[in-house]
Amino acid sequence: MPTLGIAIITKNAQAHLEQCLMAVAWADQIVVVDSGSSDGTLDIATKLNAQIIQTADWPGFGPQKNRALAAMETDWILALDADEIVSEQLADAIKQAIANPTTDVYQIQRRSAFCGRWIEHSGWNKDWVARLFKRGSAQYSDDLVHEKLLHAQPAAELAGELLHYSYDDFETVLAKINAYSSAGAAQRFAKGKRASLSTAILRGLWAFLRTYILKRGFLDGRAGFLISLMNAETTFYRFIKLDHLHRVSSQKQD
Repeated sequence: MPTLGIAIITKNAQAHLEQCLMAVAWADQIVVVDSGSSDGTLDIATKLNAQIIQTADWPGFGPQKNRALAAMETDWILALDADEIVSEQLADAIKQAIANPTTDVYQIQRRSAFCGRWIEHSGWNKDWVARLFKRGSAQYSDDLVHEKLLHAQPAAELAGELLHYSYDDFETVLAKINAYSSAGAAQRFAKGKRASLSTAILRGLWAFLRTYILKRGFLDGRAGFLISLMNAETTFYRFIKLDHLHRVSSQKQD
């Protein structure tokens, strides 16, 4: 039977980590790459026999996930976030796929929750993510945020759902708006892209309308409105922060 390893990156991820690791306790190897957790994350990982790798720096989501992949020794790798839970149906599908593979890469349908409610629209439905792959056949992009799994072969679909608890409360929402907008701004700044106040306003407005109208966020009720607003705020602050980075850089050069 081919072996399977689980690759996870963490920082203060105790909220769902135990459930995440328990759902894949049958795997042959679990690697947790941690970037300075101060909560119970490492205790949970230790209790559940994960191999822990601690890093002093934070290179971004893509490079950090590649560190986890580099530590894997199994035939197959399942890349997970610490707030994702493998359902029983998905676990069975993974075992069948690696026993009789038809490709090197598989994608999984992810179902996400927002502040306690499962979301059926708002661009969160039909969320297929490539996560299961033969070791050496894929790696992550070097993006600081919104990293992508890069693979040559088309990804086949697996049955079962990956349950995603990304936003438990509004403190998490606000923290991620700040973190993701900062990372997105830094990523664009490094590529030489520019922005302005008008760009930030227009792009933020479009993010709201795209989520709420085009992606039918209104069908998710209050949660859909809040997700649309969250996307608008993240986009607005991303471009405002990008403009600020250029202004600070110009001042330093003067």
